[in-house]
Amino acid sequence: MGQPSIMIIGAGFGGITLALELRRAGLTDITILEKGDDVGGVWRVNTYPGAACDVPSPLYSISTEPNPEWPRRFSEQPDILAYLRGVVADHGLRRLIRFGVEVRTAEFDEQTNRWSVRTADGEVFESDVLVTAVGQLSRPAIPALPGRDTFAGEAFHSAEWDHDIPLAGRRVAVIGTGASAIQFVPAIAPVVGRLTLFQRSAPWILPKPDTEYRPWHHRLFRAVPAAQRAERLLTWGVFEILTVALVDTKSRGRLAGRLARRHLERQVADPVLRAALTPDHEPGCKRMLLSDDYYPAVARSNVEVVVDGIERIEPEGVRASDGTLYPADVIVYGTGFAATEFLAPMTIRGRGGLTLAEAWSDGAQAYLGMTTAGFPNLFMMYGPNTNLGSGSIVYMLESQARHIVGLVQWLIEQPGLAVEVDAGVERRFNERIQRRLATSVWSLCASWYRSASGKITTNWPGTVTAYRHRTRRVDRRDYRITATRTVPAHTPPAPGAAGSHRSR
Repeated sequence: MGQPSIMIIGAGFGGITLALELRRAGLTDITILEKGDDVGGVWRVNTYPGAACDVPSPLYSISTEPNPEWPRRFSEQPDILAYLRGVVADHGLRRLIRFGVEVRTAEFDEQTNRWSVRTADGEVFESDVLVTAVGQLSRPAIPALPGRDTFAGEAFHSAEWDHDIPLAGRRVAVIGTGASAIQFVPAIAPVVGRLTLFQRSAPWILPKPDTEYRPWHHRLFRAVPAAQRAERLLTWGVFEILTVALVDTKSRGRLAGRLARRHLERQVADPVLRAALTPDHEPGCKRMLLSDDYYPAVARSNVEVVVDGIERIEPEGVRASDGTLYPADVIVYGTGFAATEFLAPMTIRGRGGLTLAEAWSDGAQAYLGMTTAGFPNLFMMYGPNTNLGSGSIVYMLESQARHIVGLVQWLIEQPGLAVEVDAGVERRFNERIQRRLATSVWSLCASWYRSASGKITTNWPGTVTAYRHRTRRVDRRDYRITATRTVPAHTPPAPGAAGSHRSR
């Protein structure tokens, strides 16, 4: 029996996790297409000052690849990127990756049951299986503010940080107070001359129980791996409890809300500033953040928080809705990502030329977040409704990788098959999770969790344990399996080869 060829788009946590799982299953015909010049995904791209993960590293890591050398409990961007590079090197995955390859379109051929992928350079790749692993937080979102293009100074998004632009002593306007701003504002506030922070909605911020791992920690983790696993298990349990509170609006994360209010009161003495920094929405409705240095940063004498909204951008700076002009030399957009625009700007065509954009005109959906009817042999890592309001997405990615391997194994048994979820199964699954999401705390306010229509297309309405349980077995009754009309000759590569995908 020949092996199916597998093409993965993206070499971040999702693509790497899947490649490892495929290798463990004995599958070797793998090619990873990465538009960047290195692995890492968001951890390669996001290099803004203070960039770090808000999930403890023992949990925010691949379970089969523990790292006893983490420098901190909440690791920073360079250390996470180094970890991913190390995993890739240890397993020889780099030879599977084509760097500098940006996918523009992918089209399913119903005659051969194969995918044809065209890149920005006009190169074409073909494979039996296509897996997207591009994440939900990969495309920066910049608001269409009036006059944005008239600004005479320098401007950039936090995910595209321009390290060549000096900030020392300059007037910097920061637009947005999301997860990235919470990290880079404390890093740049002591350096800039004046920082004006434009806040549309104050976030809930909890204390960050960070710690620096000492040499004795590293010796312990190396000598007794169970010690690091215990920390992983403890962190996992805390996040599972918090998830239940977020999904069940009866509790509404009241405990987390009390902790956050107390944190604000302890760190901000000025009652006017404290009022401005008090959230106006339910705890957990938007992403809850962790920081011990954000409140002290915005309380500095050279920092001003503006809550009046933005009327427009002008050549000299930012004019607030109350008419005040705030001069600026540099504007930094900390305005997040286009999280609900899944797989854009790629165009993906399935049966009958149907595009994913057309199939998802009412909002993205996928069975278990991985498969969509009408798109055979297309699987998604970190697809619709698999994001978490609390917990480690890496745990979810591992569940998805195992499930995808189970689906691919059908193609080993019968080469040339096309596997797609039954449309009724997908519809009923989506209806069930949308009913549950409608009673979650995420339904109580507007956030990046929701599409323009208000549908929550990003988050999983349950614990990671529930998701692991749902995905641990592949049920053939949930899928349509069709044979190819023309089975192409296909010779599997030698073990360790980079893949047999045709490129022209």
